[in-house]
Amino acid sequence: MGFQGHQARKRFGQHWLKDQMVLDRIVAAADLQSSDRVLEVGPGRGALTELLLASPAAAVHAVELDRDLVDGLRDRFGGDPRFSLCQGDVLELPLQLEDGVAAKVVANIPYNITGPLLDRLVGRLDRPVDPPYQRLVLLVQKEVAERIRARPGHSSFSALSVRMQLMARCTTVCPVPPRCFQPPPKVQSEVIQIDPLPSAQRLSPALARRVESLLKQAFLARRKMLRNTLASLAPEPQLQELAAAAGFHLQQRPQELAPQTWVALARGLNQGTDAASADGHDHGDGTGQGESSSGGAGGQA
Repeated sequence: MGFQGHQARKRFGQHWLKDQMVLDRIVAAADLQSSDRVLEVGPGRGALTELLLASPAAAVHAVELDRDLVDGLRDRFGGDPRFSLCQGDVLELPLQLEDGVAAKVVANIPYNITGPLLDRLVGRLDRPVDPPYQRLVLLVQKEVAERIRARPGHSSFSALSVRMQLMARCTTVCPVPPRCFQPPPKVQSEVIQIDPLPSAQRLSPALARRVESLLKQAFLARRKMLRNTLASLAPEPQLQELAAAAGFHLQQRPQELAPQTWVALARGLNQGTDAASADGHDHGDGTGQGESSSGGAGGQA
């Protein structure tokens, strides 16, 4: 049966990666070992799948939404006992492999599901994926990659930047211009490597919840000074003390604060809440947000 006659479908965000150098760099970045089980999201016609199966990886499990590609993928790779395939939506399917947990993820992500998929594969500060994947090598829209790895003060720095950099080491692998795809997309792309931090290096649950709440509150009005966006947390003299202890001033805007500065502020606020509780004056977390978190990972970027 194969793939003859199948056309890339816009509704699935299909753009076939055809550049061999980029394909090779994706596999090299994954650094696959003989013990690795790999989850591939959106194999398409299998250009990357072929290279993954040529690697030492112990298993490659692919998830493909387009049912019209499934038979071709099974025809092409079904003879390899290390290959398995599931047809369906990666945002809804269980991602557990039949013979073990995937250690690494390789994906050419449909750009319209980038935020929800990052939530699914990495999680959020207050709801991290557990256990974390060892490594994710993702082909994403360049704009998203820039937000993930942006530094404080850069125009791309956002709540997503803070969140991802507190959960993982994020580095660029290579740029991917439109000509590397068939059909070419209208945007620039980039391969990014995400190495989630081990569980022992994550923020404590209480601290993670506080940071998430702060990010939601501050970045909803990213152009405003923190004096205004954080005003509901505490009287200004106390806010000034907290800001000084955390290493910033209230005239700054949220995109100017480094991830660890947000952690320092969250820690100071939590210590103040704990002290108030010990005195019999528990005012909650002071944000009016409780423990709720913000929407999809891309929503606050």
